[in-house]
Amino acid sequence: MSDVFYITTPIYYVSGVPHLGSAYTTIACDTLARYHRLRGEEVVFATGTDEHGNKSVLEAAKAGVPTAEYVDQMVAAYQETWERLHIRYDRFIRTSEAEHTRVVQEVFRRLLESGDIYLGEYEGWYCVPCETYLLEADIIAGNCPDCGREVNRVSEPAYFLRTSKVADRLLHYIEDHEHFIMPDGACKEVLGFIKQGLQDACISRARTDWDIPVPGDDTQSIYVWFDALINYLTVAGFAVDEAKFARVWPPAAQLMGKDILPRFHATIWPAMLMGLGVDLPEMIYAHGWWLADTGDKMSKSRGNFVLPYETAVELAEQSGARTAVAVDALRYFLLREVPFGLDGAFSFRALVGRFNADLANDLGNLLNRSLPLVERYLDGVVPTPGPGAGNLADAVDRTREAVEQALALADFRGALEAVWELLGEGNKFLHEREPWTLYKDGKQVELEAVLYDALDCVRIAAILIAPFMPVVAEEICQQLGLDPAAALRWDLVAAGALPPGTKIERDNPIFPRVDMERLEQKLQNREQEAAAPAVEAPMVTLDQFKAMELRVGKVLEAERVPGADKLLQLRVDLGEAEPRPIVAGIAQEFNPRELLDRLVIVIANLEPATIRGVESRGMLLAAGEEKALALLTVDADVPVGTKIR
Repeated sequence: MSDVFYITTPIYYVSGVPHLGSAYTTIACDTLARYHRLRGEEVVFATGTDEHGNKSVLEAAKAGVPTAEYVDQMVAAYQETWERLHIRYDRFIRTSEAEHTRVVQEVFRRLLESGDIYLGEYEGWYCVPCETYLLEADIIAGNCPDCGREVNRVSEPAYFLRTSKVADRLLHYIEDHEHFIMPDGACKEVLGFIKQGLQDACISRARTDWDIPVPGDDTQSIYVWFDALINYLTVAGFAVDEAKFARVWPPAAQLMGKDILPRFHATIWPAMLMGLGVDLPEMIYAHGWWLADTGDKMSKSRGNFVLPYETAVELAEQSGARTAVAVDALRYFLLREVPFGLDGAFSFRALVGRFNADLANDLGNLLNRSLPLVERYLDGVVPTPGPGAGNLADAVDRTREAVEQALALADFRGALEAVWELLGEGNKFLHEREPWTLYKDGKQVELEAVLYDALDCVRIAAILIAPFMPVVAEEICQQLGLDPAAALRWDLVAAGALPPGTKIERDNPIFPRVDMERLEQKLQNREQEAAAPAVEAPMVTLDQFKAMELRVGKVLEAERVPGADKLLQLRVDLGEAEPRPIVAGIAQEFNPRELLDRLVIVIANLEPATIRGVESRGMLLAAGEEKALALLTVDADVPVGTKIR
């Protein structure tokens, strides 16, 4: 074990905006990182972007911008989303960084010198969208087993990693280290994958301008997956800062989706580390997928993917909670709804159900009942605990131990269930002790003891949920009259640490209940509209079509319309004296930064309109039904103002 709690997400492809799946992994890592920081440990939490590979080049070409520019825009989209989701990483690594290139080439050199990499001839199948070489047995009806698209047959010189060399050693290592591959189901899958026989992995391809070149061979570039895995070494200082590397390595936990576990993180990655003579990570954990409520896997191509921040915004609109609180509620839902490692179905109904039942009823209830009683009977001041206080001390100790044991194995659901058992005991305690009756009967000592314990239980719950819901935890502390920076420490998860004499600062309820009847009607209306048969569009004449002036424009500026979650205000160059102001309802699908300098198709002779107080003189064309899945553009760099005919 290292001196540092080093935790990583996989680095994410820049071919699309962050979605619920990537948010799930990153929120889980952030939760563990926050937990260990609360314990006073030094933490390195790393995430980032995987920027090499043919996919980046193709997506940039579709967007009509240089590859480096496209990648910069997507990186900005990830960083903005993670900030909005309260994710606090220590290092955001990009594989286009010069330092990473140096480390990748150094790793390649060392493995080549040791004989763990050799030059051979690759002949087989390759999936361009997935950047993956495939075995014959992997192919399904000529298509990739992961993305379902057609694969290509290639034959070319390439370098190989001797994965087969470590098969037996890796098998024994996994069997001897109970928590190396988690959860149990994933571990069994990996063991079965290895026992089928590991083949040497192809780790290079014909030279490209965008990828990292093979050192000493101008004809080859390093395969994107080999390059991407090395990011974990780069963050830790491998081959650059050996003192840092000795202190940080190995990772305490590496979290990822189950689709990238067996072939890459559980076999190629350990083979690389064994070849380098470097310790393996302490735990590699593969979580399940979030499925649409239909049971289908979410994907952008199907249009059933979920944008996490926009979902939180909708929850805030429906409940009246602050958006930051709704974000925390989403974080809570993702880590409470299903065991980490299993698939789960996501629906807005289920999210709201948890919001009402767990957050408004259980957590909110204990806070919102305790504070008014303290105001009414104790002038809003935390009492000094006297005889009879500390009734919940045993429950607190049990809860702390249960949470620590659960989070040691990334059992987020188990940890939260333990906290909610404590909240249940706190609510039951308050109900059974009836402080209103104690006040009426003049039992001041007992009254103060009961209310102290109730407030103390809320304080302890705030610390326990802080890794999961950091904003909510701070809000609870503030309503208790505490400084969050001083109060949110793991060593204060003990009964009796609430300072007497503190003046509470009760505010509005943190979790306003959602009106389920009104929400259900809205959701049913939305579903009926989606299920209604499409109305055939009326025919238009050629003259009517010619009357529509379509022109190519370039987006010069893009920003959100204040107070409108779905609207962007753009300034688009159509080759006129002044750029056109255009308001577009695409804010939930496109980050403003990724639109800059993109070529778009604009209806230029649309009657001007004022939308939310902003003038709009034109309309962007996009593909999609309810949501814009893609903006219409041109496949060549043509002058702005060019007419579409």
